[in-house]
Amino acid sequence: MRRVFTLKIDDRDVSGNEEQSVLAVARENNIFIPTLCHVEGLTAIGACRLCLVEVQGIAKMLPACTTMVREGMVVHTTSPRLQEYRKMIIEMLFTEGNHICSVCVTNGHCELQNLAVKLGVDHIRLPYLNPVREVDASHERYAFDSNRCILCTRCVRVCEEYEGAQTWGVKGRGIDSEVITDLDQPWGDSQTCTSCGKCVQVCPTGALFLKGKSVTEMVKHREFLPYLATMRKVGKNGHG
Repeated sequence: MRRVFTLKIDDRDVSGNEEQSVLAVARENNIFIPTLCHVEGLTAIGACRLCLVEVQGIAKMLPACTTMVREGMVVHTTSPRLQEYRKMIIEMLFTEGNHICSVCVTNGHCELQNLAVKLGVDHIRLPYLNPVREVDASHERYAFDSNRCILCTRCVRVCEEYEGAQTWGVKGRGIDSEVITDLDQPWGDSQTCTSCGKCVQVCPTGALFLKGKSVTEMVKHREFLPYLATMRKVGKNGHG
């Protein structure tokens, strides 16, 4: 039996078992915590840092997606400090890439765009870096626009954890980090890609998209992930 803990999130009494994160318990109780790298069903890595929360008794902010609940924990998901931090992250994502929403296939359906609106990012206070990045349209069905990539690594994780192809990876460090296929080969030349499209569907922006889609036409469908996650657990437990 899993132990059940009681805790407070934003002054609300909630409960969660020992295998649940603060983010999971918050979502169960309809408490909003922003995320970009997290998707239910994928391994949590705390990469985007948007889900940072304040925990009473701990000076530093903690990522809600990788912080497990414990008995008596007191969590705050909103504060001037957190709000300003999250807005700064969104601004940095916009300045570090080339996000021209008006000509993007996911305009109106983009998680980065939606969070910018929700968090009140109505202007950018940082200088734009305007990096020179390429578009890889070598795949028969899909394309990768690295200008819109935010390095959430959802594509990397879904390819490894569900498809088992390990086509996607990350090269470089810091500002020079890039998502690549097959040790930096064109996507269309990949010997491992199965063309399943899972990476396209979990991408939060217009970085990965289906060819032939025009502005605003690309709507992502990631409902399959919780289902696949459940089936995987059933299989491991020997009940399927």
